[in-house]
Amino acid sequence: MTFGWKHKKSLGPYVELSGNYAYYWSYISHFFHVPFYVYAYAFGNCLVNSLYMRFQEAPNGFQDKYISMLSAGGTLHHKDLLKPFNLDATESNFWDQGLNLVSTMIDELEDLS
Repeated sequence: MTFGWKHKKSLGPYVELSGNYAYYWSYISHFFHVPFYVYAYAFGNCLVNSLYMRFQEAPNGFQDKYISMLSAGGTLHHKDLLKPFNLDATESNFWDQGLNLVSTMIDELEDLS
């Protein structure tokens, strides 16, 4: 199989991938210049899941804390941003909560089968 066959399959006949598509990966500079960049995706995904779990547990006042967190932008360390939610990314339960949400979603999907 050639490089990009999954993309071709997902895009169907509507997008033509030229032979040069095989070199497309080399165009994505963060593959080379930002080691472990995918960690940010995993952290962000788990963060959102853990925040959602907190929202489900205690929705009252969550919105104000969330807006305050977003308003801080990049001015605070994640540890400080998460304090109002009683979350700490250095603790295993932070990661457990995020992963448990994914596990719950998988179980729900399997139940639909």
